[in-house]
Amino acid sequence: MKDRELLIGVSGGIAAYKTAVLVSRLVQAGAGVTVVMTRSATRLVGPKTFEALTGRPVAARTFGRGAHPHIELARPAELLCVAPATANILAKAAVGLADDLLSTVLLSFDGPTLFAPAMNAQMWQKPTVRRNVAQLRADGAFLIEPGEGYLSCGETGAGRMAEPEAIFQAIASALA
Repeated sequence: MKDRELLIGVSGGIAAYKTAVLVSRLVQAGAGVTVVMTRSATRLVGPKTFEALTGRPVAARTFGRGAHPHIELARPAELLCVAPATANILAKAAVGLADDLLSTVLLSFDGPTLFAPAMNAQMWQKPTVRRNVAQLRADGAFLIEPGEGYLSCGETGAGRMAEPEAIFQAIASALA
């Protein structure tokens, strides 16, 4: 992991708090980590949290710094991992919709892309979500399967984002 350059996308799921643990683990392992957040994600975990963990500014605005922030973020990165990957970001990625910075970065990035889905169990089982996941896999993306357990909605079932250590190991494997 030492001296590897990573992009971590954070979409608007409550599991975003777990992504802070993942980012900390990656930085402690020597990786350079840049975080890209959706607007919804910034309402769940403040960008300052990720800035403190990475020592880098968080990218959250499509028309932020630079002439082409989506390209400038994508070029130096070796791997892009979206955690949590909500049904919304999975759908955008599956059809190539680019209406925010993270979805635009996903289209600009040409290295290994990993998604760690997180959502309600009923959402995870929806045929549309399953089709989007199948399309992403067909396009070469890696999915870190969600676990089963207690969900923030108070239900129990599949849809719980994988634990930070499992995502860390998936990233390490993809870089090997």
